This record gives sequence, structure tokens and C-alpha cells, in this order.
Amino acid sequence: MVKVLLWGSLRQATDGLTEVEVEAATFKQLLDRLGEAYPGLQPQIKRGVSMSLNGVIYREAWFTEIPPESEVVLMPYMTGG
Repeated sequence: MVKVLLWGSLRQATDGLTEVEVEAATFKQLLDRLGEAYPGLQPQIKRGVSMSLNGVIYREAWFTEIPPESEVVLMPYMTGG
């Protein structure tokens, strides 16, 4: 199981939960399973989200593997620079 910390407005789609757990080996699996478990997240996932894996932010890195005991943070899509 992967523990996923949820930032900001994403918490509204999980009834205020700040952390959820899903079974996933890649970012794609994680997003698919989060969308199934929490349908309210699907619109934001479709618009785009950013994910942090052990402090490194990824965007559109669907097949990035998630090692056991990793810290994963899901955030609304981050833009700018």
C-alpha cells in the first residue's frame, strides 16, 4: 500500500482526509485507483495533478515506479517557474 498525502483543494474530494492509502506500483496505477476510490478526485486528475515522490515533483511521469515506504504527495497541477 502507498500512503498518499493530499494537498489543498484535493482534500475536499475525499471528505477532508489528508492522507489515503492505495495499492499501486506506478503513478498511473495510483491515479487510476485514487479515481476509483474517490470519484470526486477524477475531475482534478483529468485536469492534471502534480505528484511528489520523496521530495521530487513529477508531472506526467505515468510509469514512474513507487518504491515501498516512499512519501507520495498529490497536489493540484503546478505551473509557473
